Amino acid sequence: MKKLIILLCALLMACSSIRIENVNQAENFALSKYKTFDFFEVDASGDGIGSDYTANLELLKKAITKQFAAKGLTPADTPDVLVNIGIVVSQEVQTRETSFANPGDRTAYMGQRNYSWQSQEVVIGTYKQGSVTVDLVDRGTGKLVWQGTAESVVPSNEKKVPTLIEEGMRMLFAKLK
Repeated sequence: MKKLIILLCALLMACSSIRIENVNQAENFALSKYKTFDFFEVDASGDGIGSDYTANLELLKKAITKQFAAKGLTPADTPDVLVNIGIVVSQEVQTRETSFANPGDRTAYMGQRNYSWQSQEVVIGTYKQGSVTVDLVDRGTGKLVWQGTAESVVPSNEKKVPTLIEEGMRMLFAKLK
């Protein structure tokens, strides 16, 4: 029974909805060169900013700070590396294609001889897709030295967002060496 529980836990962890995309670094980049960090000031406005934007941005900063602390970096007013956070959240539409083999898709057929049936896209739901890009900029040179993006479906239950942010930043910073 213990083996079954361990296997199920491993499968659930492997099926994370978070994907790490586009991890790039400068040729001579080594995180060990840096001891301190700080965040660029975030300037966001517009109709797309939700009421939870500021709270979620703070959650992101805390998760990033936690990951940097685990790697030996500390916050500072005059840092070695600056962190830029890019956030994109888009409303997506999930569709499926109708099929003549599915009886529910061909209920309009009435038996007329001039009838023709066509497959079409049918909307079955909507969801939010989010991505967070973290850029590390060497303060001395002003050059981008590392960049990575974490993507996931944003949960509709706001209580699940902090866990998603923590896990996403943990997975992203695992790629930071």
